[in-house]
Amino acid sequence: MFDHIGFNVGNFEKSLAFYKAVFAPLDLGVLESGEGWAMLGGYSGRLWIGAFGPPPGPIHMAFRAGSRAMVYAFYEAGLAAGGRDNGAPGIRTQYAPDYFAAFLLDPDGHNVEAVSFAPEN
Repeated sequence: MFDHIGFNVGNFEKSLAFYKAVFAPLDLGVLESGEGWAMLGGYSGRLWIGAFGPPPGPIHMAFRAGSRAMVYAFYEAGLAAGGRDNGAPGIRTQYAPDYFAAFLLDPDGHNVEAVSFAPEN
């Protein structure tokens, strides 16, 4: 549905490092970048971050993971990159019986999620 989502960040270098870290386990990366901006993602969608104004209030973004292992890797990479825990990897039956997700807060407090509907291996 979406081609891309974009927003400003408070500290571009810190945010870029965070998103590069959490996107790597999801097989996503930096597609383009310039002075104070970067486009990250892949074929299924892109995230644009920039340092051209104040960041918005907190938003929630969910990124599809191909497996539960990818959700775990997303979560661990995000914590190592300075993200804050907002929900450890696990089943979220309140959303769907097979909704396996992890949640992190990015450097600006945005709720960043990785979700997989793949069965446990």
